[in-house]
Amino acid sequence: MATTTRAQHHCHRHSSQPWPPPHPCRASSSPRHTQRRLAGAPAAPAPCSARPSPRRPRRPRRPSRRAAGAEGGEADGRYWVLKEKFRTGLNPLEKVKLEKEPMGLFMEDGIKELAKLPMEQINAEKLSKDDVDVRLKWLGLFHRRKHQYGRFMMRLKLPNGVTTSEQTRYLASVIEAYGKDGCADVTTRQNWQIRGVTLPDVPAILDGLYAVGLTSLQSGMDNVRNPVGNPLAGIDPDEIVDTRPYTNLLSSFITNNSKGNPEFTNLPRKWNVCVIGTHDLFEHPHINDLAYMPAVKDGKFGFNLLVGGFISPKRWEEALPLDAWVAGDDVIPVCKAILEAYRDLGSRGNRQKTRMMWLIDELGMEVFRSEVEKRMPNGVLERAAPEDLIDKNWQRRDYLGVHPQKQEGLSYVGLHVPVGRLQAADMFELARLADEYGSGELRLTVEQNIVLPNVKNERLDALLAEPLLQERLSPHPSLLLKGLVACTGNQFCGQAIIETKARALQVTRDVEKRVSVPRPVRMHWTGCPNSCGQVQVADIGFMGCLTKDSNGKIVEAADIFVGGRVGSDSHLADVYKKAVPCDDLVPIVADLLVERFGAVPREREEDEE
Repeated sequence: MATTTRAQHHCHRHSSQPWPPPHPCRASSSPRHTQRRLAGAPAAPAPCSARPSPRRPRRPRRPSRRAAGAEGGEADGRYWVLKEKFRTGLNPLEKVKLEKEPMGLFMEDGIKELAKLPMEQINAEKLSKDDVDVRLKWLGLFHRRKHQYGRFMMRLKLPNGVTTSEQTRYLASVIEAYGKDGCADVTTRQNWQIRGVTLPDVPAILDGLYAVGLTSLQSGMDNVRNPVGNPLAGIDPDEIVDTRPYTNLLSSFITNNSKGNPEFTNLPRKWNVCVIGTHDLFEHPHINDLAYMPAVKDGKFGFNLLVGGFISPKRWEEALPLDAWVAGDDVIPVCKAILEAYRDLGSRGNRQKTRMMWLIDELGMEVFRSEVEKRMPNGVLERAAPEDLIDKNWQRRDYLGVHPQKQEGLSYVGLHVPVGRLQAADMFELARLADEYGSGELRLTVEQNIVLPNVKNERLDALLAEPLLQERLSPHPSLLLKGLVACTGNQFCGQAIIETKARALQVTRDVEKRVSVPRPVRMHWTGCPNSCGQVQVADIGFMGCLTKDSNGKIVEAADIFVGGRVGSDSHLADVYKKAVPCDDLVPIVADLLVERFGAVPREREEDEE
């Protein structure tokens, strides 16, 4: 193991954060009904007793920075810092982190001073330019320098994808102020991203988020991303366990209740976590760095653990068993232990080889497990339960449309959001519908759709007749549209090679004119090899690239992936055809649907009729 890029326990962990975090205040899915729970599982979320103060709590100042000595790190600082002797062979982003602590922009109110500076002054100095282009990502802010200079995408933390009408209205009001530059996206991690934000507005937006119980903290770069759970948690008649208490605790721990947790803001790379609550595996455990799989051991409820799943430009791997089981009460301690092992031992060299699976490969699973075990509070990590509770023969359900809840007399309605894109008017309407027909709650899904829960059955017809459902967010989209996912694309994202969202819709509609499919086919689009659109889990995936057309002109193109599966028989897709010009995709996709997915050409269908 190369000492030039490893921390190897030789990093100083500054003053620990409070532990355990206070149990977060969570909105109940339906306060009128009680939930039955498994032994060892935390109680279902309880109604919030009070709203947070509209002002963020005052954050204590960090002691002045001191030079790192032979023992490494800062003698009395607050942040976890790589030791001096392990600072050779680092990638450029690690050097940016060392040059100035990103979390200082939040925890020391640095954002307030930065927001006052004009972009011309910011660009004049490397330190402030890196603040805007890199360090603000620790606050969930991504500068769109290439395509929307001076504007930012803001990514939130939304554990389990659960949000309220009040939160939705607030986000709608933010993007509405930016006119045509403002919009919102539902992400592939059950999350909101809002667009068009300008730097001078950021301090007020952060205060506004806090006032409605939201945060954008630690949602980008080398941080733990949004904890994913069952979008039907608490309302699903067939759920194994309600995932909301766990995902809320994870998010609360990771962000120290939205105040910032610098113990885990300096990871080697991003890190994804999910909690499985259903046989459908809506949460996609196989592509998460840590997946909690429900399992009973010795009569007690808990979780078997999968680790290391990830997707990256040059490698994608499914999560592997850690051979470990934790009780429901130990979800946070084991998360902490795994994060510490990854943080302390992970490579900080080539960014293409810094995800946690690379560390597992280098150490071997059993050695990695031992590193996790010795970081557990009592130094013990139990071996896995023989079986988890997932029904391997379960047929994955469709949550779009109208479905009965476990609560008598109530239903949830799954709405299709075309490629996850929403305008302010859509969000205002969604908030109104959630209040008028439901309990003021909305659920976001990893397929970029929205679930409206707790609708009284006698109100379903009126809801389905609403113009938003008739014209924009259909509960009953076509078989190809319902599984369509697309990343941001080069409309806003500087890393995207091709435009994705509009093209995904157009290609799908053109393909539907050629063939009729007998079942849903999941098609995912991603604008670049980073695969934010998760093409490797799709039936058919499209990864943006460039190629030459028949005339020798450089044009937007896509590598086509085929064969991804989700569920108990999960499998990551393989490349089917490389560098197909986007203008040539429609006939190729139509033929592929006929050959592999039982589609019927429309012409033949008309002849038979």
